[in-house]
Amino acid sequence: MRALSLCILPLLATLAMGLCPAPAELKDADGNRLCARLYADDSPYYDECCAGASLDVKPGDDIPYVLLRWTNRISSLVVGTKCELTVWSKRPKAGDTKKFTAGAQPRLVEVKRGLLGNWDNVISSYYCKCN
Repeated sequence: MRALSLCILPLLATLAMGLCPAPAELKDADGNRLCARLYADDSPYYDECCAGASLDVKPGDDIPYVLLRWTNRISSLVVGTKCELTVWSKRPKAGDTKKFTAGAQPRLVEVKRGLLGNWDNVISSYYCKCN
């Protein structure tokens, strides 16, 4: 029975992440390490998250003004291994702030922002660093 549970745990972790890549797999088209990848789409179904248009974030990117087509549009994200993504709800680096460490966040609607809000479609600035 223990062997069965050891096989099921990785499968459950994969299902929870859906289409989101593993943090260690974040690379750009040239194979360079990424700090994070931000996605425009999420879904009520985890296996459909981290979809749609994506924005690659390089280590050291310090963006006080997210491009207009990305402002308040980010719905899911993945932060690379040994990296930290700090986000703000307003431009330039103002309003509420949140730090995401290595891992996938397939549904930002589930991440609390204050008493009543969440981080879905509110990211307007970010800074990403890796060790």
